Amino acid sequence: MKRILFFMVVALISMRGYTQIQTPEQELTREQKKELQARLDSLMFCEAEQAINQKAFTLEADRVVFKYGQTAYVSSNTNFVSVNGDEAVVQVAFNIPVSGPNGIGGVTVEGKLTNYEVKKDKKNNIRVSMNVMGTGISARIDIFLPNGGNNASVDITPNFNSNRLSLSGALLPIEKSNVYKGRSF
Repeated sequence: MKRILFFMVVALISMRGYTQIQTPEQELTREQKKELQARLDSLMFCEAEQAINQKAFTLEADRVVFKYGQTAYVSSNTNFVSVNGDEAVVQVAFNIPVSGPNGIGGVTVEGKLTNYEVKKDKKNNIRVSMNVMGTGISARIDIFLPNGGNNASVDITPNFNSNRLSLSGALLPIEKSNVYKGRSF
């Protein structure tokens, strides 16, 4: 009887010590979480703005909107618009069984950049307009980056037909981008 009582006392003392050693983690309040997210979004916006001004960015799209409003969710590493200096690459690839001209189920076109304009409005939203001319592309590209993050949208308007295409996703500096470029023509 004394043994059982002794073991119970030892067990209670050790459990009490164990619970005192573990301190509960402090949870952030809702306001603190919002403030942290706002700071993070502000940093991502500044990084995206700097990449736009340096002409070294990639918009990794995770959503494509077609001419008549149909939407497709796609892989961001195979659907992108990339600008590096005076060169631009536009790639759209869908998850289909056919390989397509670029080998990954879509189209990849490269071209020279002209008429590159960056405008900032009163609310710090950024609009980028450019023309891309190349062997497989002649299009007007308009990018809209709203203030407070790096989520942007791009409208691709071909010059020779009306097959307008919109992409939306994260705008990243080119060195942080993780895209796979298919065969271009």
